[in-house]
Amino acid sequence: MADLIRIGTRESELATWQAKNVAGKLEALGFETELIFVKSEGDIDLTTPLTEMGGKGVFTKALDDALLDNQIDLAVHSYKDLPTDNPLPLVVSAVCKREDPRDSLVAPDGIDFLNDETVQAVIATSSNRRRAQWLHRYPNHEITNIRGNVNTRLRKVKEKEWHGAIFAAAGLIRINLDHHISDYLDWMIPAPAQGAMAVMVREDDDKMIDITSNLNHAETNLCTGIERELLNEMEAGCSAPVGAHAWLNDSGDTLYLKAAALKTDGSLSYDIELSAPAKSAGGLGRKAAQELLSQGADKLVEEMKK
Repeated sequence: MADLIRIGTRESELATWQAKNVAGKLEALGFETELIFVKSEGDIDLTTPLTEMGGKGVFTKALDDALLDNQIDLAVHSYKDLPTDNPLPLVVSAVCKREDPRDSLVAPDGIDFLNDETVQAVIATSSNRRRAQWLHRYPNHEITNIRGNVNTRLRKVKEKEWHGAIFAAAGLIRINLDHHISDYLDWMIPAPAQGAMAVMVREDDDKMIDITSNLNHAETNLCTGIERELLNEMEAGCSAPVGAHAWLNDSGDTLYLKAAALKTDGSLSYDIELSAPAKSAGGLGRKAAQELLSQGADKLVEEMKK
């Protein structure tokens, strides 16, 4: 009988899709799998804004605990939800191929209001990064908080008298809800590692590390690693108004990185674009972070910590 691999996941449709996707890959390698559902703090408390819950670990701690207690063999995460500092004896053993990393706007009544500067539109998001970038571009708009899984947020934006809500395109694409997308926000710099899934295991579980390493997508691992390196160097958590996107050119020999750190109210933005040969791109995230900090973003980071 093949080994049974217990996969920990949150209960939302998107989290379940991600876990089933990993399960399918493992089953193709000849392993049996079982999904173990775990509730996170972020799933239980659906009213407190994420920024007030501390951001770090809100969606991941319960799965970390299940791994450490040997209730599961691996956990599947949206990589952007994982803190860049991990003091626990857990390791990301694979980063799966990235879906579309962009943010998107769901606007039930269309996007014509974006072209009318007199409209004081109401846009929903619980992300400081999205809030800051939206207000930087549309300073006369109002941002309102929105919580819940993808389906809940889609329902809310339809029911409320909001002009739109911002979603990660990847989440909508994965569960076949991308027909709700009114506009892809190409101008908005995504969260570090947005659109990528991470497989986490115990660091002393050599067998599971070996098995899951087959799921790793080298290009995604490289690019998300650079983005998370920037976030870590800035000492900014995953709820901070910092965006970073790294990608390879078509020939795969050059890596490009675009990043921004903003004041939460959108009144100030520090931006940077760098590139490096893909083979020697390690450290580019740290370099970009240091340049942003020297521009003045260090004051924003201090503001975030208060």
